[in-house]
Amino acid sequence: MTSPVLVTGGAGFIGSHLIERLIGRQQPVICLDNFDPYYSPHLKRDNLREALRSGLVTLEETDICDREAVENLFRLHRFASVVHLAARPGVRPSLKDPDPYLRINIAGTLNVIRAAVENGVQRVVFASSSSIYGSLTHRAREDRDLPQPLSPYAASKVAGEALCHAYAASSGITTVVLRFFTVYGPRQRPDMAINRFTHAIWQGMPITVFGDGTSRRDYTFIDDIIDGVDASILAPLDGYQVFNLGGSRPVQLLELIGLLEHRLGKRALVEFQPRGTGEPELTFADVTAAGQRLGFRPRVGIEEGTKKYVHWYLENQGALAKSL
Repeated sequence: MTSPVLVTGGAGFIGSHLIERLIGRQQPVICLDNFDPYYSPHLKRDNLREALRSGLVTLEETDICDREAVENLFRLHRFASVVHLAARPGVRPSLKDPDPYLRINIAGTLNVIRAAVENGVQRVVFASSSSIYGSLTHRAREDRDLPQPLSPYAASKVAGEALCHAYAASSGITTVVLRFFTVYGPRQRPDMAINRFTHAIWQGMPITVFGDGTSRRDYTFIDDIIDGVDASILAPLDGYQVFNLGGSRPVQLLELIGLLEHRLGKRALVEFQPRGTGEPELTFADVTAAGQRLGFRPRVGIEEGTKKYVHWYLENQGALAKSL
């Protein structure tokens, strides 16, 4: 029987999409998730509902911060590889309450990587973030631009990357760091901007824009991200590798709001507030390395992506409204 892939945080936005991709090619999966109430556990369980019916997915309700439980899980299974997505998300919340980010994103990551090494796992794929780059005015490139985190969240991801480097160097395990650039699409977290804006516009409520709306983000549709994650599991790689995964086309915030207005057929009520700390003015991925080594090619532009997202939102708005 094929060895399972472990997906931590598998009930979340990216994790549940990845699991669907894996079982689509008959890959057994162990989904580890503790259903943290950072957002609705009910939504996360809905994310997994269809996948669990496949017979290829086993759900383990385990906290990555519980070292003994993590070690027991690794001893019980012979994982083909590990995709470590479990984390406490959010830039602004980390500025107000940094402690969970240190505990979950650093100590929890250490537990996962250490257990992988001790149990002979060949590869760990680690979900990092574009936020590690800080404030750049140009396209971010992995081999040129050093991390300059602006928030505890970003700093926790830098620490996770460092752990991947350390264990690859000391043990020989292959670690692949993927720096995600503003992922969006069906099932995205309720607190993310595209979901909040879509909901507010549809309901006729005001939306808050921090700054003058000219900041630009490299929005990346979920299908493209899953292409990159899947390739990072299968590609012939060794040692420590780092790749940007982004749409590589920054979009101004006011342009994004305009696209959502068009898709919803309603005008947004925009309230401008002073620009907050911790958020850069630009994110922009150079995906040359991912293209060369992973065959990564972003295919879904913001016009098509927002159309797909709004269609999904309108079909699921009842459940989503309860979670906001």
